[in-house]
Amino acid sequence: MAPGPMLDVHPPAGPPNGEPSTGQQKSQKAMTKAERRELQERQRAAKAAKAAANGAPGKPSGKPKDQAASQSGAAKQKPSRASDAQARPAAPAATRAADKAKAGQASTLADTMTKGSQARGLLIFSHFGLPKPVSAAKGDIHPAIARLALQFSTFKITGANARCIATLTAFKTIIQDYVTPPNHTLSRHLMTYLSPQISHLVAARPMSVTMGNAIRQLKLDISGTDFDLPEQDAKDALCRKIDTYIRERIIIADQVIQETASNKIKDGDVILTYARSSVVEKVLLEAHAFGRSFSVIVVDSRPMLEGKRLVAVLSEAGIQCTYLLLPALGAVMSEVSTVFVGAHSIHTNGAVYSRAGTALVAMMAKRHSVPVVVCCETYKFSESIQLDSFTKNELAPLGDLFSSFPNTKPRESLTLENKPNLEILNPLYDLTPPSCITAVVTEVGVIPPNSISSIPVALGRLL
Repeated sequence: MAPGPMLDVHPPAGPPNGEPSTGQQKSQKAMTKAERRELQERQRAAKAAKAAANGAPGKPSGKPKDQAASQSGAAKQKPSRASDAQARPAAPAATRAADKAKAGQASTLADTMTKGSQARGLLIFSHFGLPKPVSAAKGDIHPAIARLALQFSTFKITGANARCIATLTAFKTIIQDYVTPPNHTLSRHLMTYLSPQISHLVAARPMSVTMGNAIRQLKLDISGTDFDLPEQDAKDALCRKIDTYIRERIIIADQVIQETASNKIKDGDVILTYARSSVVEKVLLEAHAFGRSFSVIVVDSRPMLEGKRLVAVLSEAGIQCTYLLLPALGAVMSEVSTVFVGAHSIHTNGAVYSRAGTALVAMMAKRHSVPVVVCCETYKFSESIQLDSFTKNELAPLGDLFSSFPNTKPRESLTLENKPNLEILNPLYDLTPPSCITAVVTEVGVIPPNSISSIPVALGRLL
């Protein structure tokens, strides 16, 4: 009598610990995803055990049909119960191997979760622009840009006006050193040459609104260069346009703002300002030069502590100053006549993006019915709308110092740095809502915050 056809040996669909299953085996369509995965693992374990029992301890073949065909001759001579008897002793070993692999995966997942829990505290701020050392230059980077990027990354140059002037001055050097390659025009190839320079600056520190507006205007001037103009004359013309931009949009604009804002300061006033704004500093010095008698309260905060420099300048000029940190703001706000603050940028909806802590000062002033005046040039205007300081921000550099009383420890040991169980979070900017601002003083006049969107019209260009 001819033997019947051989069937593939499958492990029972019961529990993985070898207990007999109760009830009829489910079809794969009726199984859940987890049950199908468990069934596949048991089938693989049984095939591995079968291969080991047949003297092939290596890697099992990925094609069951070929394996069954190659072993059909030997399998016909052995009853199926013998195959089951050979497969059963090796099944626990395969099960133990599978359990060991699962345990390894679980330990790896546990390690990942442990590392994630350590860094979970600041992952929500991971999109902030981090201060980082300048990496290797990609492309042909001019030495002036490499030097400027290093100064940006180490915060040697801070402030929107200072960064914009430094950037435009570096671009003047680049333009003068630039030589147009053969078969190219200056107006087109210079734009290509400036792109890696700009990217290198952005890699050192995120681009400010003022830099973006200035670079956009520079590109517009480059694209409008006359093709028939000699190269040196074209480069000189571009440098003159850069000087004109700096003079009209920054220097003269500051002069108009300081003249307008200084008229708001009267004798006996108590002026409060936060951190250090170059425009506010000029306004206060201008009012003092006009002979007005007033005092200034400078509010400061860590880690930048920029107000120290402002106090030094004002006190040296003969202005009565008081210096305090941000937590003590509530103690002096009732004595303040007017709050003057600067701005990093100002947006279409009237919100002011400035040094972190400005929003707190403005909200406290509004609570005490103290007017808040923002001194801001129009080239800091951004046509975007920003609703918070979370979607876009930077992190200030580390190196904050703890004060120790008495000062018995060396200064180096007081430096606050990241540690395994300590993460330092220093957002550089915050957003002041327009409802907390009384007026914005620009070179085109005093504008209420709900009319900031009219700045492009006042400058003679439509949106």
